[in-house]
Amino acid sequence: MIPLAAFRAAAETIRGIADATPLVPSPFHSAQVGQEVLLKLETAQPIGAFKLRGALNAVSALPDETPGVACCSTGNHGRGVAYAARSRGLRAVICMSELVPQAKFDGIRALGAEVRIIGRSQDEAQQEVLALCRNEGLAEISPFDDPEVIAGQGTIGLELMSARPDLELILVPLSGGGLAAGIAAAVKALKPSVRVIGVTMERGAAMAASIRAGHPVEVAEVASLADSLGGGIGLQNRFSYPMCRALLDDAVLVSEEEIRDAMQALYFEDRMVAEGASVTGLAALASGKVRARGPVATVVTGRNLDMGLHARIMAGKDVMLGDYSLKGRTYAA
Repeated sequence: MIPLAAFRAAAETIRGIADATPLVPSPFHSAQVGQEVLLKLETAQPIGAFKLRGALNAVSALPDETPGVACCSTGNHGRGVAYAARSRGLRAVICMSELVPQAKFDGIRALGAEVRIIGRSQDEAQQEVLALCRNEGLAEISPFDDPEVIAGQGTIGLELMSARPDLELILVPLSGGGLAAGIAAAVKALKPSVRVIGVTMERGAAMAASIRAGHPVEVAEVASLADSLGGGIGLQNRFSYPMCRALLDDAVLVSEEEIRDAMQALYFEDRMVAEGASVTGLAALASGKVRARGPVATVVTGRNLDMGLHARIMAGKDVMLGDYSLKGRTYAA
């Protein structure tokens, strides 16, 4: 487990760059749920996603002689690593699969990083990262299985408890588990009674499947509105899996239809644009898969999505997610 002191140290490292994102109430979702619902807007980060916290903390901890960094990413972690590496004048190589949306490739390249497209899964991209580290001496910055990354992401938990110590429930999008592990560890160190629940998509949910199996497992990586939550957790996972298994109160799955509905509600009711991954917590509340007994916060993790896809969803059009046809729905509260 990562001690509370590590989260506090990370908060000092990222101070003034990646901290203090807004925590705002949602009158619409509060009325729906019957409890106060608060949105932690990591969409306000300089890179448009929470991943900057962990990337900054990890890159800041590297020795001065480090020649560069490499990572695999579904998009937002790569953007965070590219931003953090540029701030230190380091080379950054970001490896991603063919499933990552073009908008995320473009955002990373705009920050000066080299992008390599490898295969159709995060696991395949990870093999290229390992080769770069072995052959060129680059330092790997894991998207989730790294104590410095987890400590950086967990600073969100510190901010939540500082702003609202009365929180009863925190909902966290769940992928490789760095965010969920960090928030759960920081929050439960301060207030053990707070429930922390990871929420992810039904198809290709590696961490949820691993928790249920009792050990890390591989899953097929498929297209999803919550593309940021795709990818494996690594069969040799050392940190994020055991922390999520020990600390999360539950891992809940939501459908593509429930994610679509939550994206529409956030847009039409709260006037916010966010990735599908960002609204899984709202989807769990709206569907009744999670019930709140008091004030609840959900982390709106990022806004780096394909705006053409977003426009189609908001217009009620059908969209194709790989071989899955998601039928359109005209929004009605």
